[in-house]
Amino acid sequence: MLRLQENLKKLKMNRTGQRLETLLQEASKNEISYTDFLDRLLEEEIALKFEKQIALNTTMAKLPFVKTLEAFDFTSIEPRIIRELATCTFIERAENVVFLGPPGTGKTHLSVALGLKSIQKRYRTLFTPAAALIAALNRAYTENRLEDKLKFYCTPRLLIIDEIGYVPVDVHGAHLLFQLISRRYEKGSIIMTSLLHHSTVINVKGESYRLKEKQRAGIIKKPLDITPPEGGGLSDTLT
Repeated sequence: MLRLQENLKKLKMNRTGQRLETLLQEASKNEISYTDFLDRLLEEEIALKFEKQIALNTTMAKLPFVKTLEAFDFTSIEPRIIRELATCTFIERAENVVFLGPPGTGKTHLSVALGLKSIQKRYRTLFTPAAALIAALNRAYTENRLEDKLKFYCTPRLLIIDEIGYVPVDVHGAHLLFQLISRRYEKGSIIMTSLLHHSTVINVKGESYRLKEKQRAGIIKKPLDITPPEGGGLSDTLT
């Protein structure tokens, strides 16, 4: 027994080492085969490593809080849209999501919840308030290291930019933000939340020529149609 525990420790299978005696007793009592016993032992260890990796990635994502979709009140938005986004296929397709609405409507909650889904799918994720993002880009620009900072924000498969429009942005800051969004285009997904209060929203419809050409060539698939019934939309449902 001691030798087994020492070898498990060397393999960094600490949880298994702690539970080894219990697992052996259960295997003997239930007459579990050697193969099933080994399978269960490895399953527990893999589950633990996955939990640790998720916890680490959640910390690295810098989420402001942990809130799930299950805790969201869907009375103000069509659940079908969010359930589809929760599959994270929009990340696979490098598509973007924008939540518009006045304060307190759950935009940040939804973005964080989708961020958690992304992390569970093993996508690298990063959350940042828009003001902090633009300040970081401005600081990097003045210190002549903008390229490195842009690469940093382009690395995550999902970048969540919260509260765009909440704080006024000067022309230079807007230009830096545009550079980042342009670099991530069709390479990584962005979720943005933006203030929409006493505002006129004009939806300019139509597809870009470049996007249509790529769809015809089969390079990318057509995006999911998540448009609600007439008069609906993410901006409307969160107002």
